[in-house]
Amino acid sequence: MDIRQATQSYETWVRRHIPVRAKDLELKHERMRESPFVFLRGTFYRWLQRWAEDGAALADAPRVLAVGDLHIENFGTWRDAEGRLVWGVNDVDEACRLPYTHDLVRLASSTLLAIEVDHFTTISPKDACSAILDGYAASLEEYGDPVVLAERRRWLRHIAINRLRDPVEFWQKLALLPVASGTVPAKTLRGVLPAGSEPMRVVRRVAGVGSLGRPRFVAIAKSCGGLIAREAKAWIPSAAVWLGGRTGPTKDNVTLLRRAVRAADPFFCVRDGWIVRRLAPDCRGIDLETIPDDRDELKLLRAMGWETGNLHLASARDRILKDLRRRPSNWLVKSAARMTETVFRDWRDWGR
Repeated sequence: MDIRQATQSYETWVRRHIPVRAKDLELKHERMRESPFVFLRGTFYRWLQRWAEDGAALADAPRVLAVGDLHIENFGTWRDAEGRLVWGVNDVDEACRLPYTHDLVRLASSTLLAIEVDHFTTISPKDACSAILDGYAASLEEYGDPVVLAERRRWLRHIAINRLRDPVEFWQKLALLPVASGTVPAKTLRGVLPAGSEPMRVVRRVAGVGSLGRPRFVAIAKSCGGLIAREAKAWIPSAAVWLGGRTGPTKDNVTLLRRAVRAADPFFCVRDGWIVRRLAPDCRGIDLETIPDDRDELKLLRAMGWETGNLHLASARDRILKDLRRRPSNWLVKSAARMTETVFRDWRDWGR
């Protein structure tokens, strides 16, 4: 099965679960041509196929509730129940059970691709993989710790809030989005707004790469004199369900976040077939093109490894540490390089 056949098969499967927006799917296909890095973000289904072959040597590693679609732009900020700014993995749509090595290799592969397109400019692949592994192992050994950007981690707070969206500009952009028509999850959105909110306006939103094509709605309302927003994105099972030929719903993403070492986002939930979350100027994902030039890239990758450990602590610890100690020091950079070459080949084929 080549990349086009895989894409057609996967998208046919997606249509069995949700109504797909054809125009957004066309945009996704175009974006997949931009670079191998963007291609990686949009083709987790293909990655899983390739992993079954090229990652077979790592298949004996302990299995965990994995993020699945992990990459260096799958990190961002949210507010916890105390109102504190928290940093970590902010998209677990593809959560599924995989060897712990999978998330590390995918994170490292995305880093190598980012180095290729000059998103990271001061580090080598070897040092990048060492930083990820160092942070990951340290998290497991110390039983993890949520990354709260308050009294500590000023350097990461600088990266996270350096370009927080201007609130005026943020709300103006949301207001310019087209009003939603047709089937809208109005009841679901209304159910996650605070009591006493003034009437809401529901708009369509186009965002992300891997989820392009899924219906995505935003409810904008007023509460206590200010604007608030809640997003509902159509939920489907992980692409691992498609690859395995299985049927039936799975809620591995909810289970993963509930068990992980985490300062939870109190607004995240899966309800009535929709993934719901809060949108706000200070709740945003990492964008490598806009974070400060004076960032410490190795320190950032170590933090990403640490947060990956926070999530894997939902499933296992001692078995992972034992497995890590038996592996050669260069296993991650070698595996990531192999998977990166695979992504390049598929990206070139897609471009043709």
